[in-house]
Amino acid sequence: MKVVAIDQGTTGTKAFTYDGDGRFATVAGFEHRQIYPQGGWVEHDAEELLRHVREAIDAAGPADAIGIDNQGETVVAWDAATGRAIANAIVWQDSRTSEVTAKLKANGGEELTLKRAGLPLDPYFSASKLRWLLDHVGEANELLGQGRLRLGTSDAFFLDRLTGIFATDVTTASRTSLMNLDTCQWDDELCALFGVPRQCLPDIRATTGPFGTIGKVPVTASLVDQQAALFGHGCAAPGDAKITFGTGAFALAVAGPARIDGSRFGISPTLAWKIGAAPAHFAVEGGVYNAASAVNWARSLGLFGEFSEIEGFAVAPAIARGLAFVPALSGLACPHWDRTAAGLWIGMGLETTRADMMQSLLEGVALRAAQVIAAMAELVPLGPAISVDGGMARNGYFLQFLADALERTVRVPSSTDLTALGTARLAMLGRGAAGLPPLPPTRAIAPLAPLGIEPHQHFAEAVRRARGWKTG
Repeated sequence: MKVVAIDQGTTGTKAFTYDGDGRFATVAGFEHRQIYPQGGWVEHDAEELLRHVREAIDAAGPADAIGIDNQGETVVAWDAATGRAIANAIVWQDSRTSEVTAKLKANGGEELTLKRAGLPLDPYFSASKLRWLLDHVGEANELLGQGRLRLGTSDAFFLDRLTGIFATDVTTASRTSLMNLDTCQWDDELCALFGVPRQCLPDIRATTGPFGTIGKVPVTASLVDQQAALFGHGCAAPGDAKITFGTGAFALAVAGPARIDGSRFGISPTLAWKIGAAPAHFAVEGGVYNAASAVNWARSLGLFGEFSEIEGFAVAPAIARGLAFVPALSGLACPHWDRTAAGLWIGMGLETTRADMMQSLLEGVALRAAQVIAAMAELVPLGPAISVDGGMARNGYFLQFLADALERTVRVPSSTDLTALGTARLAMLGRGAAGLPPLPPTRAIAPLAPLGIEPHQHFAEAVRRARGWKTG
C-alpha cells in the first residue's frame, strides 16, 4: 500500500509518501503568503491554500489513499454553489475577536463552553471567527439568505472543493467551541451562543473513513495537525505525550476513552482521534502561541543570522543570570489564556548581548512548554519521557534546556515530520490496513540537572510585569 499525506500547515503545504515497508519520503513543499491586515489579524488566501493542496497531491503521484491534516482552528466562508471563498481564511493565531470573547465571558458564556465543548472563551478557537465573518463580510449574509453559505474550518473547505463532500472530522470540530464533546455533534446551545447557523456547518465524521475521492483515490483520513503528530509519535496509552515546536508549541497527551475536565488547570480536553467505528480517544491539550514564530521574529530583527549561531552558548543559562524572555508575542495561551500579556525581556542591562537575548528566547519557549506540561500532569499521570518534534527540535541547546526544565527525558524521533507521518499512518488504517510499519527510531536526551525554577511562579511574575509594562 502507498499513501499520500498532505500536511497543510500555518506557513506552508507539504506532500509525503508512505508505504507498507515504512518508507517515508518528502515529495514537495509550497509556502503561502502570511497576510496581516492590521495588528493582531492573521489571514491566509484560502484559494492559495487549496491550490497548494492540489499541487501537492499531484506531485505525489499515484497512490492507494490520501490523508490530509489541517491547521485546526483556521476558518473559511464560501459559496456552496460555486465553491468560491468569499473572504480570506482567518488563521488560528488571529485575535480580532478578543472583545467579542471577552464580552461573552463577562456575560457568563464561558460556563457553557467549558461544560459542552471543554474550551475556554478565547479568539484562538473557531466559533468567534466564524461569527466575525457573518458580521463583517456582506456577501456572507446574502448567501445565508439564499441557503448557499458554508462555514467551516479549512479542512471542510478543502474536502468540499476536492471531493464534493462537505465534512470535517471530530478532532477538528472539537477545536471550534461548537461541538459537544459528549455527543461529538454540533451543539445547538453553543451555536446559539456564538450566533453561528448550524445549517451552515459541515457533517462531523470519524478521523478515518470515507471523505470522498480525489480523482479515483479515496481520502481516508482527515484531522488536525497536532493530533496527527500525536499519532505519528506513537502515543497511544494514557499519559503518552508529545510537544510539537512549530509556529507555536503544542503539547498533547493521551487521556483515554473519557474526557477530562481540565478547566481548573487551564488545560483543554479535546479529541485525539476516532478510528472508524471504534470509540473516540480523548486527549488533553495545551498551547504556546509563539515558538518558532518568536525565533523567526528575532531573526528578522537581526538578533542572529544563521541558525548555527544559536545552537550553543558558552555561558550559563540566561535564566540563571537573571535574564528571561516571555514569548507572548500573540498573548499567553494555556494555562493563562491572557491575550493582554505581551512579549518582553526581563533583566536586561548594558552588558546584555544579542546572543544573551537569543539564549533567553529559546529558554523562554522551553519554560512555557514546561509550564504547560506541569499543568497537564495535574490531570493525567505522564510518563517519564516526552516526545518532541518540529523545527526547534533540531536545536541542541534548546533540547537539553527543555529536558532540564521538564525534568524528564526528551525523545526526538529521527523523522522531524511526525505530523505527516501520523496522517499517513491514519490514512493507511482508513484504507483498511491490518497493521502499520514500525515507527522510526528515536534518540533520548536526559536531563542533566533540575533548573530549580518553578515554571508557574516564574511566568506568573512575568505576566504581572507584562501587564504593568503594557498598561504603563
